[in-house]
Amino acid sequence: MDFPFIGQIQLFALGFAPVDWQLCNGAVFQIAGNEALYSLIGNKFGGTPGQNFAVPNLLKASAYQIKRPMAYYISMNGMYPQPS
Repeated sequence: MDFPFIGQIQLFALGFAPVDWQLCNGAVFQIAGNEALYSLIGNKFGGTPGQNFAVPNLLKASAYQIKRPMAYYISMNGMYPQPS
């Protein structure tokens, strides 16, 4: 796979978010500019419908530590998933 799917969640052991990926920490984003991701996850993880939305908070699901930051990230851009 050359590009991730929008909304794909992946574990990285980098200590930083790769380009077009966001740490799954419950952060809230405006819908404007993130319409594709919003169309997939909506307000399942928080936010105000029609205004903003949150990505899932998976910090406790990973081995996230300051010195060894392995954590889950969500793809903000990429291929839009199509049903098979």
